[in-house]
Amino acid sequence: MQKILVTGGAGFIGSCFVRTQLRNYPDQHVVVLDKLTYSGNLDNLKGLDETRISFIRGDVNNPEHVRHALEGCDGAVHFAAESHVDRSLSGASDFIATNVGGVNTLLSQARAMNLERILLVSTDEVYGSVTDGSSKEDSPILPRNPYSASKASGELIGLSYFESFCMPVIITRGSNTYGPYQYPEKVLPLFISNAIDNEPLPLYGDGRNVRDWLFVEDHCAGIDCAFRKGTPGEAYNIAGENERENITLTRKVLSLLNRPDTLIRYIEDRTGHDRRYSIDSTKLKALGWEPKMNFDEGIAFTVKWYQENEWWWRKIKSGEFKAYYEEHYRERLDKSQGI
Repeated sequence: MQKILVTGGAGFIGSCFVRTQLRNYPDQHVVVLDKLTYSGNLDNLKGLDETRISFIRGDVNNPEHVRHALEGCDGAVHFAAESHVDRSLSGASDFIATNVGGVNTLLSQARAMNLERILLVSTDEVYGSVTDGSSKEDSPILPRNPYSASKASGELIGLSYFESFCMPVIITRGSNTYGPYQYPEKVLPLFISNAIDNEPLPLYGDGRNVRDWLFVEDHCAGIDCAFRKGTPGEAYNIAGENERENITLTRKVLSLLNRPDTLIRYIEDRTGHDRRYSIDSTKLKALGWEPKMNFDEGIAFTVKWYQENEWWWRKIKSGEFKAYYEEHYRERLDKSQGI
C-alpha cells in the first residue's frame, strides 16, 4: 500500500502508528485526518518528514472531510475516537457520535473507494470484566460502560459492512496502552506528572483492579500486522502480557521517581469499575507478531520520557485539562482526607 489514511493520527496511539509507518515503509505516504479535539495534538507529529504526510484537520463524522481524506488511498486505519471511560460516564453523547457514527461515516464513504484494507482500532474493554482466564476473539462481548459499549457498537457497524457489502474490514482489540505522548487524563501519565510535581496520585477504590499493560510501539506493530496480514471480517487481540494491579503500577512509578508512597490517595471508586481485563493474542501471534517491550524497561522508559519532555505535558495540564481535573478529582481527593 503506497498511501494510507490514519484517522486520529494526531492522538496518542495514532501518532505512534504514523511514526512507525514512516520508519518501516520508506515509500509509503500517510494522510492524517484529525479534528484536533482536546487530546489531538500536532506536537505529537513534530519532526516527521512533511513530504510524506498530508495533514487534514477534519471530523470523521463529516462525509465531505472523510471523502477528501480517502482520495487516492489504498487502505485506512481508524483510530479517531473518544477514549476515556471517566468522561464517558459523565456524558455518553460524544462517544456514541464519534465511536459509532464515525465508523459508519468512514465506511459509507469508503464503499466506492475500493480500498485493500480497513482496520478499526478497538479495545479489550469490549469483553467487560474478566474474572478468570483470558478473553479470546470469540468470547462474549459484554461492555459495562458507555466508552466500551460505543467501541463494541462501532465494531458491529464495521462487521455489518463486511457482511453486507464485502468490505475488507479488520478489527483489533488492544489492552491498556502506555508510552510517550499519552494525554495525561490516563492513569500512567497522570501519575507520573503528578509525582514529578509532588502532587497526590488519586487511586480508585482499593487499587487492586488489574490491567494488562502494552507498550505503544508493540501495540502499533500489532495493528500493522493485522492490517497487512489479517483476514477481513476477523478480530485480533493485542495483549501486552503484563497484568498488574493498579497499586503495583503506582508504586513502581513512585519508586522510579524517588517519591514516597504517602503521595497515594485512595479515592472513591468510579461507577462500574471493571475489576480485571485479560486477553489472549494467540491468533495474532500466528501471523508473526510478538510484544517486544519488557514491562519494567517500558515503564522506566516512559517515566524518563515524561521527565525529559515537560515542554509537552505542562502546557496540556495548564489548559482544558486543569478544569477537568479539578471537577473530576477535587471532591474525591478532599473526601479522602476527610475535608
